[in-house]
Amino acid sequence: MGAHEPLPREEQARPEGPAPPGGLLDLLSVAAVVLDTGGRIVFWSPQAEEVFGYTAEEALGQYAAHLLVREEHQDMVIKLFAEVMSTGASWAGAFPIRYKDGSTRLVEFRNMRLLDDLGEVYALGIAADQRTLQQVETDLALSQRVVSQAPIGIALLDTDLRYLLVNPALERINGISAADHIGRHPHDILPFLDVDTIESALRQVLLTGTPLIDQYAVSRIPADQDHDHAWSVSYYRIEGPNGRVIGVAISVVDVSERHRAAIEADRARRRLAMIADASVRVGTTLEVEKTAQELAQVAVPGLADLAAVDVLDTVLAFRRTAGSHEGPEVFRALAVASAYPTEAAAAADKVGDLSAYGADRLVTRCVHTGQPVLVGRVSDDDLLRIARDADAAASLARADVHSYLAVPLIAHNEVLGAFDLLRARNPLPFDEDDVILAGELAARAAVAIDNARWHQSVRNAAETLQRSLLPGPTPSTHGLDVASLYQPAQASSEVGGDWYDVIPLADDKTALVVGDVMGNGVDAAATMGRLRTATCAFADLDLAPDQVLQHLDKITCGLEHYIATCIYAVYDPHDHRCRIANAGHLPPVLAPAGAPPRLLDLPTGAPLGVGGVRFESTDFELNAGDRLVLYTDGLVETRHHAIDERLNTLLQTLDESRQPLESTGQWLVQALRHPDDHDDVAVLIARATSVHTT
Repeated sequence: MGAHEPLPREEQARPEGPAPPGGLLDLLSVAAVVLDTGGRIVFWSPQAEEVFGYTAEEALGQYAAHLLVREEHQDMVIKLFAEVMSTGASWAGAFPIRYKDGSTRLVEFRNMRLLDDLGEVYALGIAADQRTLQQVETDLALSQRVVSQAPIGIALLDTDLRYLLVNPALERINGISAADHIGRHPHDILPFLDVDTIESALRQVLLTGTPLIDQYAVSRIPADQDHDHAWSVSYYRIEGPNGRVIGVAISVVDVSERHRAAIEADRARRRLAMIADASVRVGTTLEVEKTAQELAQVAVPGLADLAAVDVLDTVLAFRRTAGSHEGPEVFRALAVASAYPTEAAAAADKVGDLSAYGADRLVTRCVHTGQPVLVGRVSDDDLLRIARDADAAASLARADVHSYLAVPLIAHNEVLGAFDLLRARNPLPFDEDDVILAGELAARAAVAIDNARWHQSVRNAAETLQRSLLPGPTPSTHGLDVASLYQPAQASSEVGGDWYDVIPLADDKTALVVGDVMGNGVDAAATMGRLRTATCAFADLDLAPDQVLQHLDKITCGLEHYIATCIYAVYDPHDHRCRIANAGHLPPVLAPAGAPPRLLDLPTGAPLGVGGVRFESTDFELNAGDRLVLYTDGLVETRHHAIDERLNTLLQTLDESRQPLESTGQWLVQALRHPDDHDDVAVLIARATSVHTT
């Protein structure tokens, strides 16, 4: 061997100086007995007392055949002794001996002739109890068979953590032959695992003697880089019969199937939890944009790192035709959500923007086919078919986007748009299970989006109708400054039938009207328009307020299932008198200049449409600077407070601060209404002014 050639692995592992003694000989209690040529015992080892029962004082000088062999076997023993001494041939075998207590024991012998430096001849007998020897042989054979044939990986490492033994199962697990393990450390064999932690655990077991059981390890092995493998690993300190620490044993059980089943079960639980979460969080309102945002937020981070909802613009505008579609499509981005700040979010279409995508784009293919589009591992070409342009594709690449999934939003057999999902930090590609989960989320959201778009369409139509039926700019009035406000119900609720009107009359008089058709939607708005038109017609007849309400009551009785409340007042600026009648409406507020506001005490009257009820007119003064506030119930009514309490709140609000006339209506709405109140509001405020005659 050359001077620079490395030593064999066995040589590297061999310690300098004498090695510590093994314990096997002590376990076997191997005895040594030496006989002279006459058959007398001349040497007697301490172990011989354990095998034969006699002390050295009792055995030395005695004829071995007479001391240790029964009479019927003595001739055979003498013959074998003579043969060994004459020929020098060794003899081995099991022979029954007589123990000191008179019992017979079977002892395993190895007999041979010895020659000293003086030429004297002796017989050496090495003996061990056969039962002990057979037990050791059985244990050794069993251990060898178990280790070599066990389906679990087994290794033995010495106290320096060098491999001494590796069974075939561990060879297969590590992908390295047993010979290549011997003499090497775990960090030489297992670079794909957290070897520092493993070796630290092995040293702990060697030091304390306390085993570490069922340590879980997950990694990818060189032979299968595409899938995780899992092992249950246990460490045990191995000691000899004399307590000497031999090393540490490792058992390795491949639990990859159990690991994958546990992961799949966990994924199934998370999928069910996400679906349950979506059923609560998605579709909480009848707003298209809010529903889309709820869907996107449910998907991150559990399903995707980035989620977007894009709806066909023709669907939102109700211009989508039936049948198959080809060519480019125009999408409106309704929602984007990301699990963390990322450049990929900036690459997505901005919410509210319109974007045209050609037929070759993946999102277009999704809505054309009505089928999911799954790209497990995206390429640069795929990113160009996902992003809106090359710059956005480059942003997705820099964000490490590696997997893409688009599922169609389908409701009532109509494709509304697509639900787009991207993964970047999540290392797993989208798979068929993800397609099923995304499809379930999209199906639930699509119905909510479809309901919301239809609702918004009907609501927009009703609101448009209602606004078209309300008066335009306030007409010029004599002796009155008038401000008005109409605020429709919030988007999640139908429009109502609230209305107001300011009608100039003969002799400088002005009629002030506020009413509320009970109900909502297009029918309520249409009914409101009919009543407003009728009110204007009756006002031109110069009828008293109670007479106007009487005629309106008859008209309302002719309408299907509708009733309405109404306040009708006529102000005469020349005598500063106001005549007013009430048909089931909330009382107006009179806020005199320099005095606290108060509710007008009027005969309430029955709502319009009840029929057969007379109305009464009441007069009161409305002097210069006095304000008269007419309003509908949406301003004050709530589900949680008594109406008297809310009316007092209205008075306190008006008393706390005298706002400019033009902003009083909006100020009242902001002070008294909650954003979630589902009712429309009409407010009409009139302030008397001085009248100068020429």
